[in-house]
Amino acid sequence: MSLFSSLYAGASGLNANSLELAVVGDNIANANTIGFKASRAAFADALAENMIGAGQRGTGTQVQAIQRLFRQGATLGTGNSTDLAIEGAGFFVVKGERGGIGGNFFTRAGQFTVDNDGYLATLDGLRLQGYPADPTGAISRTIGDLQLAGISSPPNATTEIVMKANLQADATIPAPFDPTDPANTSNFNSAITIYDSLGTAHHVDVYFSKTGAGTWEWHALVDGGTLAGGTAGTPTEIASGTLTFDGAGKLVSQTQTSSFTPAGALSPQALSFDFGDPLSTGGTGLAGITQFSSPSAMKFQNQDGYSAGSFASVSIDENGLITGTFTNGHSRSLGQLVLANFQAPDQLERLGGNLFAATRASGPATIGLASTGGRGAIASGALEQSTVDIANEFIRMIAAQRGFQANSKTLTTADQLLADLIQIKR
Repeated sequence: MSLFSSLYAGASGLNANSLELAVVGDNIANANTIGFKASRAAFADALAENMIGAGQRGTGTQVQAIQRLFRQGATLGTGNSTDLAIEGAGFFVVKGERGGIGGNFFTRAGQFTVDNDGYLATLDGLRLQGYPADPTGAISRTIGDLQLAGISSPPNATTEIVMKANLQADATIPAPFDPTDPANTSNFNSAITIYDSLGTAHHVDVYFSKTGAGTWEWHALVDGGTLAGGTAGTPTEIASGTLTFDGAGKLVSQTQTSSFTPAGALSPQALSFDFGDPLSTGGTGLAGITQFSSPSAMKFQNQDGYSAGSFASVSIDENGLITGTFTNGHSRSLGQLVLANFQAPDQLERLGGNLFAATRASGPATIGLASTGGRGAIASGALEQSTVDIANEFIRMIAAQRGFQANSKTLTTADQLLADLIQIKR
């Protein structure tokens, strides 16, 4: 009887709309969940019944699928360098155990932190995956955990010292240079700090003395207490040489020797003083030290050594390259993040905790670098917000409520008609 069919059709409508309300409720509950993707219930008509001579009669509705909508969420800046957002397609790859199952999982929630072993991880301990780097900063191509804490920057011994200055052309010629009285036997001096193989700092004073028209000599001195076999408090020469200038104040040639033997470190340590591009080597003679009539002055100096440093901060670029900065001012690559992409991301299995797992319907993960192969870029210091639109969810809630109420009227009406039918017997 068609009255009974209408009861079943109304019941299917109640079930479908109640499920839609459950989906809406889940969306609203996750309106502030980082990386959450809103879902919707997709309705489809139920199997129709063929009626002889009257065509087909529908038997109600059903929920065909609960579809997850993977659209881009807005990014919210946090200023925390380990907070990450994906701008475009893709998922972060995390590894660990979830629900008794170990392996790789996938997430859009980029709230990462450093765990107690120094690895980048989710808030519940799953480790972020990428290409680790060795102590020299060379990045491997084997995916693994990414360690940040507990690393350091080894020292680097100074090998080159660069100095750019002007030496006063009309300066008087002082007495022959005396290491025990350098201030009174030189025309100009400058100080610089260099480092040995242990990262120990050595204060070096470089003295320039005029020896004739267009000719100078220079002497680099350190405290003898910092040298192997040296005497503390006694200035000791570790390098020296000569400089020659032409009538236009250009550097023509230079000579140098060095004998730096730092105490306790690898020695002798070769030092090269770069005073510019002499004319004798095909240079301009003006890129380093010059001899003009203006007062002697140091314009620039630098050296390539540094002490040991501990980890200070981290930065991550749009390609997922992780760069660590150390207390000695040095920086190096610590690794590079990878992203996973899927042919059908809406078919991933939702595991809770902002995690997904691959399924046969989603296809296998295609893992690679950010900004390649259709994968999105990474924004550091930002998080992707939920894609739930509260206003839209309220509209869907109202529609589902009205649909539920309307289907309940189908049931009550059919019930009333059946009751009237039963009254005929009486």
